Order: sequence, then structure tokens, then C-alpha cells
Amino acid sequence: MKILVIWRLLTVGGVNAGWRNRAIYFKKHGIETEFLYTTDHGGLHIMQDVAKVYLTKDDKEIINIIKENGYDAIIVVDTGAAYKWIRKAKYKGPILIEARTPELIKLMPHLKTFKGIEPKLIIVPSHYQKRLVSILTEDIPIHVIYNGVDTSFFRALPLEEIDFASQPLNQHGKKIVGWIGRTDRRKNWPMLLEVAEKIKNERDDIEFWLIGGAQSVQREEFAAAWNDGELTDIVKWFPVIPYQQMPHVYAKIRESGGCTLATTKSESFGNTFIESMVCGVPVVASNIMPINELVVNGETGLLYRGQNVDDAVKQIYEIVDNPDMHRKMSAAAVRRVEENFAIQVVADQYVHLLKSFIQLERNGDGEVEAT
Repeated sequence: MKILVIWRLLTVGGVNAGWRNRAIYFKKHGIETEFLYTTDHGGLHIMQDVAKVYLTKDDKEIINIIKENGYDAIIVVDTGAAYKWIRKAKYKGPILIEARTPELIKLMPHLKTFKGIEPKLIIVPSHYQKRLVSILTEDIPIHVIYNGVDTSFFRALPLEEIDFASQPLNQHGKKIVGWIGRTDRRKNWPMLLEVAEKIKNERDDIEFWLIGGAQSVQREEFAAAWNDGELTDIVKWFPVIPYQQMPHVYAKIRESGGCTLATTKSESFGNTFIESMVCGVPVVASNIMPINELVVNGETGLLYRGQNVDDAVKQIYEIVDNPDMHRKMSAAAVRRVEENFAIQVVADQYVHLLKSFIQLERNGDGEVEAT
């Protein structure tokens, strides 16, 4: 079986991290995955070693790719233009949609442009996203499958395996708070700087590691605020850390007695939450859906109110100042991910869905029950 995944953005974010994990697992089950992107935002290095990647904006080339490769199914991830390519390629196989964009107004164009294409199923990564998608669609089943993490790669590394010599370095022995992601408004980097400024004014034993943002649209805006706020001493910025080094980054945060902080305003899932937890790092984040589907407040991390800076700082202090709590949360976080978000758990659901759906299509029955 061979499938094509179409998404316009080749980033290092959660969508591609999730698909990297799936592609590896699918291959073990006889499913070959290929990817088609139109724009590279620095994510090629995390995908090209696991699957074939097409990167092109040329309509004719894209149509030929669809025509010539005999795909058993095509999965479209938030790419409205894909339906035009599929239609012109006269593709007759099953089409599934993944709806990942967490903002209603930005998601709308990708779910309202089918124009003769009839997707039979929409896959979403959380129950929150299912509620969002149900506002925009009718008569298409919506199926929830959580993102998965490769627990043989992301794991709580024992002390002797941690690469302490690689960047970033904890040179001053401080408690580390990690912030992983793009420097854009949805991820809410201004709140990160507000939290860092408050902590800088109160104590000197905490350091922030910002991981990512090399090709973010607001990179320069962030850099200006970071410098103008005189926060370069407490917020260390690492725009590019190789994907293969991320388990070591999380391990250093864990060993420091620190946590990860998320200031995001909205998510459809949030891969960094499960990566952090399976590496034994408690999470501090806003008490919003779907974050509270992933992080159990008081057990695998602490959730603060809305975008409240004071409450976020309070939760960070609660974790870094209580080693016993940190150890318990670390162990609980690993267990939660292994039981609910390990790739073998969630990708099995996807494999079963793909195989049963394609078989139904071949038998002339496209009905699939939503969950």
C-alpha cells in the first residue's frame, strides 16, 4: 500500500514530527508514505531520511506526481489547493483530510474548497479539534486520532547517555525552563518574555532556553523585543537544534529540575507536550483545550489560568522549588505518554483505519463510522 500526504508547509513543527513517526511505523506494516510540500520552512532534514519527499509549487509537476505513482489513498493536510491538483490528475482513489489548523477563520478555506472532490473522512488530533471542524463541515465523518511520539527515540534518557557537551549548555547550573516552537503570535512569544522579565526581577537561579524560530515570520520582531528588554541573559535562544538532539535537550532540562513552558494561545494538539512528558519533563501551560487533554494538571504538569503571567510564574516556581514533586511528575508524565500517546498505540489506530477504509472503497462501500 502506498499513500501520499499533501501539506503546503514543510516545517519542524508538530504536524511533521507526528508524520515522521507515523511514516516509520507505517513502513513496518507495509504502508509506504510519500510527502508533497510546496514550501520548505526548515523541516526537510526531519523528513527526508524516513520517506520520499516532493517539494514543488509547480502545478504540472504536482499533477504528474499524483498521476504516476498509483497511490492507494491521498491524505490532505490543511491545503485547499490540493483538491484542484487531485481533480486535474483525475485521481479516483480515496481521499482523507487531516484538519490541523486550530483557528477557525484560517481553517475555513481548507474545508470549503472541495469543488467536486468528495472526501469521505476527516481526521483530527484532538476532541477539541473535532468540535472546531464540526462547525465547518456537514455529512463527513470526523475521526479523532491523537498524535504519537516514538518512545524509542524520545524517552527519559539515563544520566550516562545524556550528551552534556552539545548545545545548549547549562553553564551556570541553573533550573532550566524550556520553550520550544516557532516565534509567532499564536505561540505567544510576548508572554514568554513577560514571564522571563518577572522571574529575572525576582531571582537569579532560573534560565530559559528558547528552542526554534530560525525561519519564523516574526523572528526579527522577537529578536528586537528580546534585546530591547535586556533579556538575553535569562533567555538563551537556540534557533536551530538538530531534531536528533532534542531528547538530550529535554534530558538536560529534566536533570536541572526544570520544566517546559508553553504560552500558546491555541493548538489543535501540541507535540512538544508529549515529547516533553515522555522525556520526564513536567509541563507548565495554559488550562485550555486541547492542552488539558494531554497534560493532567497536578500530575504531569501544572496549568495556569488563561494568559495570566503571574499565575504562570507561580506554577513554574511550584515545580522548580519542589524536587519531590518534580520527580513524581516526571515519572507520571512518562507513564501517561507511554499509555496514551506512544506511536505504537495511536499509529495502530491509523493503520487499521487506512486499511479498512481502502478495503471499503474497493468494495464500493465508503461508509466509515466517526469517533
